[in-house]
Amino acid sequence: MKLRYMIYSALFTALIAIGAYIRIPVPVVPFTLQFQFAGLSGLLLGKKYGAAAVAAYLLIGLAGVPIFAGGGGPGYVLMPTFGYLIGFLAGAYAAGAISARRFTYKNLLAAGFVFFTIVYATGMAYFFVITNYYMKSPIGLGYLFLHCFIATAPADAAMTFLSARLAQKLIPHMRLDVYPPYLEIK
Repeated sequence: MKLRYMIYSALFTALIAIGAYIRIPVPVVPFTLQFQFAGLSGLLLGKKYGAAAVAAYLLIGLAGVPIFAGGGGPGYVLMPTFGYLIGFLAGAYAAGAISARRFTYKNLLAAGFVFFTIVYATGMAYFFVITNYYMKSPIGLGYLFLHCFIATAPADAAMTFLSARLAQKLIPHMRLDVYPPYLEIK
């Protein structure tokens, strides 16, 4: 089973990288499908392998391969949007931990919104700190909320609903080995 999950993790690492290139232009923070694929990695693979998929993505990008929405390399940690990528890692772990408890749509949706919350909280905090203190380009909380939440959160919230439904449909095909025989998937 470990080999199968390592293959799934590699697949999600690739999907997250591909998702970076599927962009919808919005001001400040680019909207990509990275969010959906990183969230699905946690929902489908669990906390260990879902977080491993995101961690591999981060390591490959920081090693210099331009797979992030704005490029790659070690200097990317100083980009204001890098906090969202850190949020992907923590969020995939948390979503995986929650989704492993019950595979109902309601629980998967809750796990998806935990992912959403962690990504946005981490991303916005990082954006604020890097912009104000490293780039020395002061922004207020109103600007931060408008450009880093309002601009992308509605689409990502919709993606969260979609991810929960996709996970509900895909889990029986990907994780049969973890189901107790008495657990019914609804």
